[in-house]
Amino acid sequence: MSNPIVPTTHNVASQSEWNVTQQWEQLGILHCRHLCRYETGEGRWNFKDEHTLGLLLSPRPFRFLHRQDNRTIAGLYSKGDLLITPSNTTLFTQADGDIQIVQIRIQDSFVRNVAEETLAQNGDRIELVPMFQTRDPQIEAIAMMLLAELHQESFSSQLYVDSLANVLAVHLIRQHGTTRPKLPVYNGGLPQHQLLQVLDYVDAHLNSEIKLADLAQLVDMSQFHFGRLFKQSLGLSPHQYLLQQRVERAKQLLKQTSRSIMDIAFDCGFNSHSHLSRQFRQLTGITPKAYRAS
Repeated sequence: MSNPIVPTTHNVASQSEWNVTQQWEQLGILHCRHLCRYETGEGRWNFKDEHTLGLLLSPRPFRFLHRQDNRTIAGLYSKGDLLITPSNTTLFTQADGDIQIVQIRIQDSFVRNVAEETLAQNGDRIELVPMFQTRDPQIEAIAMMLLAELHQESFSSQLYVDSLANVLAVHLIRQHGTTRPKLPVYNGGLPQHQLLQVLDYVDAHLNSEIKLADLAQLVDMSQFHFGRLFKQSLGLSPHQYLLQQRVERAKQLLKQTSRSIMDIAFDCGFNSHSHLSRQFRQLTGITPKAYRAS
């Protein structure tokens, strides 16, 4: 697994222009703003091994021209408009206005693996359809959740990003692919012995980075279906359960030891004192310091 890159901001041309980026294992995200003019606001991209989704966040519409292969469209883009560029597709852009965008790049190999493991499709036959100026509420919701993670002060949970990446891949295949496979439905949650196996694993690895693939492999199922069945069993996503258990471990250490809150944070799998404090307060309503003193 590649370690997350610390989000970085840098000036492009002025204080009003910036890029913030982060890369996870299956996908990367870019949040940027550019002040463009038709004479200079041109760009050309071709991501060989990644599908690219561009969600516009500009507060007011702006003029644009986009060309993918032999298809060209020009007009006004508005907040919430989505551009989908499949891998190995050249995209030419020309824009005029205040461009604010969140761009997600998801690995083609990952999408193909999800197609095989989750949807029982031949990954080699999976193709996405290029889209201009479309709307997709689910992709928009996923983009905003990833954007929130991008701007967190501490590293994001790989387990959380894994879950979002799987949901995104399944949605792209089913809604924006050349074929529209049906999603198998599984109900009833995980069998008790499998659920206990997963919970024991989480408990033994609270201070480590846990990936969705690690948990799904324990019960021999796809990551997407594991996440759904786990939530059916406990009413919490794997990521939510992991945070809950880390906070519970922190509560024990705060009451039973005199160790520093920073040491406790690291022992419970948090990235920093502030990361523990933020999650602790969300779940308990008070800070670790206040809990220890109570």
